[in-house]
Amino acid sequence: MSEVSMREDIGLLAYSPLAQGVLSGKYLDGNSPEGSRGNLFPRFIARYMGDGSLEAVKRYEAIAKKNGITLTELSLAFVNQLPFVTSNIIGATKMSQLKENIGSIHVNLSEETLKEIEAVHAAIPNPAP
Repeated sequence: MSEVSMREDIGLLAYSPLAQGVLSGKYLDGNSPEGSRGNLFPRFIARYMGDGSLEAVKRYEAIAKKNGITLTELSLAFVNQLPFVTSNIIGATKMSQLKENIGSIHVNLSEETLKEIEAVHAAIPNPAP
């Protein structure tokens, strides 16, 4: 949809920009937090739990740490900075998550950071087939 949005100058509404919470990093190392969507609805999160997805998440997490931000902030800031995205739909279930999600609008990723993110995408182009 991003290509159509760009070419037709139509805004895109990003749904589940954290991939059911996987891009928060909370499912790394076999974790399945109690009350999380992945724990409550494992079928919905299954596509994001493959080796490719988890490896990409680990690499993105390293980029976030290097920049002194959370993986959630990195993920949402990336989506928010895309020129064709007009808004995104977050899915916080706790006040702390909501605050972190909202705070991501104040994160501006540098060109260097964007290149690092793109390098992960180039290495793992289809992490959740």
